[in-house]
Amino acid sequence: MASALFACTKCNSRHPFEELSQGQQLCKDCRGTFPLVKCTYCRTEFQQDSKGSTTSVCKKCEQNVKLYGKPSACEYCNIIAAFIGTKCQRCTNSEKKYGPPMTCEQCKQRCAFDRKDESRKKVDGKLLCWLCTLSYKRALAKAKQNDHARHSRSSIHKSHRRSSSSSHNRKHNLTRTSNTKSSDNSSSKKQRLDLKKSANGTLPPSATESALLDPNSSDHVVAITQLKEQVAMLQKQLLQKDQLLLNKEKQITELKAKQSTSEKEARTRVQTLQKKNNEQIQELQTKLRFFQKQVVILTKANKKGNTDSPQTS
Repeated sequence: MASALFACTKCNSRHPFEELSQGQQLCKDCRGTFPLVKCTYCRTEFQQDSKGSTTSVCKKCEQNVKLYGKPSACEYCNIIAAFIGTKCQRCTNSEKKYGPPMTCEQCKQRCAFDRKDESRKKVDGKLLCWLCTLSYKRALAKAKQNDHARHSRSSIHKSHRRSSSSSHNRKHNLTRTSNTKSSDNSSSKKQRLDLKKSANGTLPPSATESALLDPNSSDHVVAITQLKEQVAMLQKQLLQKDQLLLNKEKQITELKAKQSTSEKEARTRVQTLQKKNNEQIQELQTKLRFFQKQVVILTKANKKGNTDSPQTS
């Protein structure tokens, strides 16, 4: 039974689903026309409009940025694509369809959804999140390409040896034949070991290295995007703090000026009150001396009057 074919969204030509791009479902010819990049926010592949275009945000995320502003990190997958609430649209839809998230076997984050046996067969039965699934499939594809290239090189090498062996003597033919058999046996053993490893759920070394060295790998791309967002947020907070410090310093300067003015006015009032008190004290002292003199005079007059009164009698 022939496998189903799917149409390219741009040229409408029919292709197997694996040959179409993940995001916009484009064939290889359409992908080669314009650059194919990943969105900075949702990490979905999309086709740029022109070869000189530098945009790295898909049209859907660009529209969401205009409507809701810059997104935050999803609480499940940590992708910077949560425009509404704390979850991205992909995790929200998956949670509604497949239930709560589970721990991804590769990144160990709680962002994998059990999409049943059909989709897990494509990743050797592993429970992986969306980003790790893409990385795993890319690693498998590169491993297949490397195996195909290795087979083609070995077949060319064999044919070259056969053509060159006809021009040599029988002794060299025997030794070359034995060397070729031994190399064939070792390569076949190695291929069988690789197939056993892939069947047991472990990738061959070339797939592992390609997964680690993949520049579009999920982990460090998400980390770089998060760090950029954090740097922008910290710079914004730093500017706000600097503005607050300037306002505080301005308020402190104004308060110091008011304090110095009030202290000056208080000193002036104290000096004025002290001067008035001194004047009042001097005036009271003058009055006191005057009254004391009057008392002395009156006392002398009374004494004199008392001494003169018996003589007259």
